Amino acid sequence: MSTPVPTLPTTLPDVEVTASRRQGVPLVVLSRGAADGPPEFGPGGDDLTQAWITAVRLTGSAGETQPGPAGSGVAWVVGLGGGESAQWRSAGTALIKAAENTLDDDTTAAGRGLQVELPADVSGDDVAEFVRGALLGGYRFKVTADKPKPRVREIRLIASKDRKAEFDAAADRAAVLAAATSFARDLANSPSNVKDPAWLAKTAAKAAGKVDGIGAAIRDEKWLAKHGFGGLLAVGGGSDRPPRLLELTWAPDGATTHIVLVGKGITFDTGGISIKPAEGMHLMRTDMSGGAAVIAAMIAIGRLGLPVRVTGLVPCAENHVSGSAYRPGDIVRHYGGKTTEVTNTDAEGRMVLADALAYAADTLAPDVLVDVATLTGAMKMSLGTRIGGLFADDDALAERLVAAGGRVGEALWRMPLLAEYEDAVNSDVADVRQCPPGPGGVTAALFLREFTAGLPWAHLDIAGPARADKPYDDVVPGATGFAARTLVEFVSTYSS
Repeated sequence: MSTPVPTLPTTLPDVEVTASRRQGVPLVVLSRGAADGPPEFGPGGDDLTQAWITAVRLTGSAGETQPGPAGSGVAWVVGLGGGESAQWRSAGTALIKAAENTLDDDTTAAGRGLQVELPADVSGDDVAEFVRGALLGGYRFKVTADKPKPRVREIRLIASKDRKAEFDAAADRAAVLAAATSFARDLANSPSNVKDPAWLAKTAAKAAGKVDGIGAAIRDEKWLAKHGFGGLLAVGGGSDRPPRLLELTWAPDGATTHIVLVGKGITFDTGGISIKPAEGMHLMRTDMSGGAAVIAAMIAIGRLGLPVRVTGLVPCAENHVSGSAYRPGDIVRHYGGKTTEVTNTDAEGRMVLADALAYAADTLAPDVLVDVATLTGAMKMSLGTRIGGLFADDDALAERLVAAGGRVGEALWRMPLLAEYEDAVNSDVADVRQCPPGPGGVTAALFLREFTAGLPWAHLDIAGPARADKPYDDVVPGATGFAARTLVEFVSTYSS
């Protein structure tokens, strides 16, 4: 019997912008820290007594959360610090965590909502950050026999009528981006006894099918063999759960730019014959986080109706150990004919990405190629766990991606494609070698570039920020969904 997983995608609270309070829904008061004296309170703060404020020693610092005084009608007081956009996100995250910790089965439907009166000087960016923090900060994924804990169902943002349209747009877009991050987390967190290549492709196609205009095709191992996807077949050959290639398409009328997004979809990575140490191997269920980001981004792009043609490719495989596993020393022929000398079967991600990149360049005529992968431990060592590595052969493309990530709270740092290591990619017995000597993140990127046919291309190595072992910002332990929002924001820059 297969292990069930929570219903996917995870249901997030509804967000509504309104001009009036609703009776019975818990009221949230926002407070700002002041340079001198007590904190400053926003709308609804008149219901707070000075005695209570003094007793609980409120400061208004970002994320400070306290239950309001009994009988005041105020359920929560949440600090905004100085009111910068990032602090609005902290406030949303802190609020949702505090509120959900107090819910139980007896809480009424109205009591499972929150309403927040927005101050007059709030901006659309502030609203978006608050929504993102509130929707993602309470994310949870747990396979359990226990009854699910109650969740906040609705967040009402109370604003003046003349700003409702502005805040509606900001909140709606933030909700779509948060849903993309959440779904990417869902896919990466799903256990690999359930999540084989067929399950990943089928689950993604089912979710994409709910968005008008997104097409989905799943190619099986027979199709892959017929069309020469040697890298994907080699990596998936050690498992009795065969590989798949998922292709998602979004092609709105009038679109003039075609972007192809490629995401690594390794549903579990033992390392193969070059087996990984046991410690930490359980985390390899998230080794398809790049593929999850591409899947979730494609759904969000469709929901937002972006006027850009986008194709998402996710080569899905399980890298396992068996008599049919590929070996160090093998020579593998990729889609299009280029051959690779295998030196380490644990460098499987670049093998499947190579096929997908070559296929995209040969058959899809893209204007831009972007691949996303948890590719190298070297990048994690270089940049830590909160910044993704970016390699690109085009300055404008790199700048566009860095800026897109910055706007949605996902930091990218451009890394060099060092010319002195280009010759190291060549092999004496094949066209290229899988693991050239030198800095691992750099040489992996140089290897991938060999399959891009000279097209404008960028590679995001998200090995560090794709997983978290402790909470920060709106991130909770486990898969983070990193890069899903960046890809959507990046594509949106081609809308005009």
